[in-house]
Amino acid sequence: MPNLSLNRRAVLAAPALLLTGLGARAQSAPASAQRRKVVLALGGKTALYYLPVTLADQLGFFRDEGLDVELRDHAGGSLARQSMVDGQADVVAGAYENTIFLRQTGPSATAFVFFSRAPQMVFGVSNRTLHDFRSPTQLRGRRIGITARDSSSHWFTSLVLARARLTSADVNLVGIGNTVAAVTALRDGQVDAIANIDPVISLLEYRQDIRVLWDTRSLRGTKDFYGGLTPGGCLYARQDFLLRSREVVQGLTNAMLRALKWLQTAGPGDLVKAVPEAYMYGDRAVYLAAFDKSREALSPDGMVSEESIATAHRVLAGQEFMRQPARPISPGATYTYDFVRRAPARS
Repeated sequence: MPNLSLNRRAVLAAPALLLTGLGARAQSAPASAQRRKVVLALGGKTALYYLPVTLADQLGFFRDEGLDVELRDHAGGSLARQSMVDGQADVVAGAYENTIFLRQTGPSATAFVFFSRAPQMVFGVSNRTLHDFRSPTQLRGRRIGITARDSSSHWFTSLVLARARLTSADVNLVGIGNTVAAVTALRDGQVDAIANIDPVISLLEYRQDIRVLWDTRSLRGTKDFYGGLTPGGCLYARQDFLLRSREVVQGLTNAMLRALKWLQTAGPGDLVKAVPEAYMYGDRAVYLAAFDKSREALSPDGMVSEESIATAHRVLAGQEFMRQPARPISPGATYTYDFVRRAPARS
């Protein structure tokens, strides 16, 4: 169960959405006619995983960079990734593993700013239908809820199954997204296990609906599961977009770094003011406790360690979901810190 040490009464009494301070910031932003339009795809924008993106949008940091960013939401990270591949989105916010996957399947994409240094993915089993769970081998033939196929939750599930020498073919994978519908799917018995992110997981923990088996919301949990640190979320784009739209990419990077800096000192009241009420799924206290639990997963500077990058490539190499390699494994081709290093001091 998540730590609900925060004063629940105070949290619930806080205003639902106080954005009065945002108007002043908007006055200094460029006129809308001068802003560059950018379509940023993501897989479930209400998830805590995407909190830095949400804040860059809600607090006007994108606008301050002269950008008109459309957050185009999808039911899972794989759908967001495909929208970029199909030319419907310019940039994607999602798991770093997507750049490794695209390196093998094409077209290549590059991460240019990291907003988390841990995957924040959690795997748990239903206390109702798997109350006697003792081993991953018991997952054979069971229904496992993932956000979408070929998404990071699917890949995380594949790594869990591999521990019991099982594959995705040995279970029934069910796409349930990462919204309140995923909570309902587990509680109603539509799935027996779940791979998902917060606040979905914390809502299930709070009601004792699941037993968490593997948890990468913390750096320690990430090391325990992967055998080392591995990256979480990032903004990534096709290499041709990075080359022809460098000013746009720099603006996105600057805005994300401002959001990460803002989060380093943000308290519960700050989040309640900035995050849309609907993103909290009806329980602010659980949402804020979930944020507190995964706070260390945030990247403080838009980067992750080289060790972390190497771990991701090592773990994913040869996994069932990587398919037949189209290009040689090359960690340096999947990310760049050029834009982070060029960010102004104010970021």
